[in-house]
Amino acid sequence: MTTIWHNPKCSKSREALALLSETNSEIEVVKYLEATPSREEIQSLLKNLGIGARELMRTKEDLYKELGLAKVEDEAVLIDALVKYPKLIERPILIQGDKAIIGRPVEKVIEFLKHT
Repeated sequence: MTTIWHNPKCSKSREALALLSETNSEIEVVKYLEATPSREEIQSLLKNLGIGARELMRTKEDLYKELGLAKVEDEAVLIDALVKYPKLIERPILIQGDKAIIGRPVEKVIEFLKHT
């Protein structure tokens, strides 16, 4: 089973979902803007991605700038921001077991599907 954290308004996210659908694998679609991930889910995802919270953030979003997150060094504060403002979460995210990727560019999705 592959889980995708999906934003239907995002073309990259739609493209990743289409690729997943072509593989005929079981897919769980999580519309993370509607079903906001918990702090624990974000922490687990970061562990599976092998990255810090800032690397999961959409740093070009106006909200990121408005909140002054570029100056924040505390990982816990960044995670709290991701929980409170899921719009800041980069997308799409594909998860399979304990492996996860941010599916940008789409070539990463193709590579991920080859190795899972």
